[in-house]
Amino acid sequence: MNVGDLIRLLGDGNYHSGQQLGEHLGVSRTAVWKQLKKLETMGLSLEAVKGRGYRLATPLESLDGASIVSQLSAGPRHHLKRLYVEDMVDSTNTFLRDRFRYGAGHGEVCLAESQTAGRGRRGKVWSTSWGGSLILSLGWRFETGVAALEGLSLAVGVVLAEVVEAMGGEVALKWPNDVLLAVDDDWRKLAGILIEVTGDVEGPCEVVIGIGVNVALDDAVRHAAGQPVAALSETIERASRNALAASLIESLLTMLPSFEQHGFGAWRDRWNARHAYSGRSIRIHRGDSSYIAEARDVDENGNLRVETESGERALTGGEISIRPI
Repeated sequence: MNVGDLIRLLGDGNYHSGQQLGEHLGVSRTAVWKQLKKLETMGLSLEAVKGRGYRLATPLESLDGASIVSQLSAGPRHHLKRLYVEDMVDSTNTFLRDRFRYGAGHGEVCLAESQTAGRGRRGKVWSTSWGGSLILSLGWRFETGVAALEGLSLAVGVVLAEVVEAMGGEVALKWPNDVLLAVDDDWRKLAGILIEVTGDVEGPCEVVIGIGVNVALDDAVRHAAGQPVAALSETIERASRNALAASLIESLLTMLPSFEQHGFGAWRDRWNARHAYSGRSIRIHRGDSSYIAEARDVDENGNLRVETESGERALTGGEISIRPI
């Protein structure tokens, strides 16, 4: 029995008896009970009422590939070669990197209810509970070299920000790859972006764009984050993961062909308009050293311009992090 099938049944808000669950899943009540005991360890709170049965304490919208594809317009649907919806993977980025190794991957999207080895920038772990996040990776093959991809993570940030704004959220962008959500007059991390590139400096290259968006958060995930984090459910009623996935796929598959032609310059002003720390003092961490500077805007290549005691400089990506002061 697939535990994902059990979760999908229990997540509809209705009570289901052990016998009903067993009949639907084709297993014994004992087998159902063993799976029910696993749910708490997965961060899913279960309600049990004698004479009525079981349900998840909080209704859970499962990912639905057919629903997502049906919401795409003609152009993006043409670019979408394949959509995978997985219950659990080690990492959606790894899933698509493997697809590229087999000669596929371009125009493919992988969504997952949960991942066991999710990662963020600079080797950080991206913690999620089952169904609590939108975990999405998209593969794209660029005919231009790696240098032409400067600023791509920032353009993806703009796309994600515009999607969340259309849902009713107030967001800001933190250089180089975070999306922040306004909650109780404070900015907290809503989403992260991880872009992995393989290929030639001047020739074709393969890109996997990984995005993790918090939709609902439990206490364990908040604690594991190690920083103030937010979820869409805190400011947006009935935030739909399927609607979010469809909007994000639609926007990414519209943006990527244009980015290959025009580069980050076309998205620069939209990024700067949402710059979380523009004009503010920040502490810049690089390896074991750090220093204070004033944040300016980002340039046409996606580098962050800062003013230091010794003058202006431009920060590129890599092993750099910034914090407001």
